[in-house]
Amino acid sequence: MPKRIYDIVVIGGGPGGYVAAIRAAQLGLDVALVEKEHLGGVCLNWGCIPTKSLLRNAEVVSLLGRGKEFGFTLSGFQADFGAAVDRSRKVSERLVTGVGVLMRENGVDVVAGTGRLRSANEVEVALNEGGTQTLPARHVILATGSRARSIPGIAPDGRRILTSREAIVLRELPVSVVVVGAGPIGMEFAHIWQAYGARVTVVEMLPRALPLEDEEVSAVVERAFKRRKVKLLTSARVQEIEPTGDGVRVRVSDGQGEQSLEAERVLVAIGVAPNSEGLGLEEVGVALDRGYVEIDEFMRTGVPGIYAVGDLTGKLALAHVASAQGIIAAEAIAGVGTRPLDYEALPRCTYCQPQVASFGLTEAQALERGYKARVGQFFFLANGKALGLGEREGFVKIVTDETSGEILGAHLVGPEVTELLPELVLARTWELTPEEIARSVHAHPTLSEALMEAAHGVFGHAIHA
Repeated sequence: MPKRIYDIVVIGGGPGGYVAAIRAAQLGLDVALVEKEHLGGVCLNWGCIPTKSLLRNAEVVSLLGRGKEFGFTLSGFQADFGAAVDRSRKVSERLVTGVGVLMRENGVDVVAGTGRLRSANEVEVALNEGGTQTLPARHVILATGSRARSIPGIAPDGRRILTSREAIVLRELPVSVVVVGAGPIGMEFAHIWQAYGARVTVVEMLPRALPLEDEEVSAVVERAFKRRKVKLLTSARVQEIEPTGDGVRVRVSDGQGEQSLEAERVLVAIGVAPNSEGLGLEEVGVALDRGYVEIDEFMRTGVPGIYAVGDLTGKLALAHVASAQGIIAAEAIAGVGTRPLDYEALPRCTYCQPQVASFGLTEAQALERGYKARVGQFFFLANGKALGLGEREGFVKIVTDETSGEILGAHLVGPEVTELLPELVLARTWELTPEEIARSVHAHPTLSEALMEAAHGVFGHAIHA
């Protein structure tokens, strides 16, 4: 019998790969997906999902610690960090099982093993059960994701020097921890551990925490963390991490000189590196830029029939971006209408307390690009729902172009702002203006009223400001 030729073979079962496989199957294509470990990839197993479960636990613990404010007292309260980790694992397992069900329901063949390109139209799989299998394919989608980036000369050992992958399954709460990197991953873990009582120091090479966010947003988050006794060292570089008898010593330098930080554990959270090695990319002519696969707006590489999505492409290392790319790749292969991504308009979220959500240009970036920027800003301090929740920190900021009325960016910090952002992303995607947001009646009392007020604020008409 002739070998089965798949329309698409996807290498990697994370949010980019499995979503691409499902969308392709919906479009009537014959699909196989190769995954060496667990469906769902880093996001479902060691990233987005388990961290959000732990963050929910941290939120509850923090709220219980504010009993006096809400008029209740607790005696004998104990927070079991190991139980929180166990709960997070169950949440992940449930979703991973669900992805497996989706593969079966959509008729996607899942091959357990490590895939690499044998040619532009063949994927060779080193099977987990032993041996190899060759999968002929008319098209290949590369979705192998990324891994934690290391500090040069410092190798995580998984015990005292951790990456997020080890940290997410650590059942014993560290007494003290140094977090290297004040991006979303570092700040989320810092918040979780501090909420459970760990002594936390965050070291960031750039001048502020969450350095890619609006400066005012960073300032709100920094103040909140400092009030909770998290030590923040910015403009500081880690020179060395060395094990000690019962922990680690971190040597840090900044403008004032050097200091040594003693802790039980260190988390290195300085970004990600692409998993592009061992895929046979060079042999078939797939172009790389610093290890990332180069793609066009439809996820095509320079080799006909080979596509790439997700962290491997170096666009935005976010699960929802990978999924959106996966849908576009599948639709492009199927020859149906699709819509390229505007990466600048895609949402970015950090789930510490207070939460942070944003997309697009900051006011400073808009001015640098020559826009005549107008800003509407509304503080949660004047929002009735936020006050009722006891969460009055933060604001909504909308950046617009005064000439065209176009929304250039939005920057939110405060309660549940990751759930508020989609309205503004929708407005930007479909070219709505602040006027249309302002004239859309928002229910009262809700946090979403802050969006309406900020939109009114663009024209200087915010009612409660």
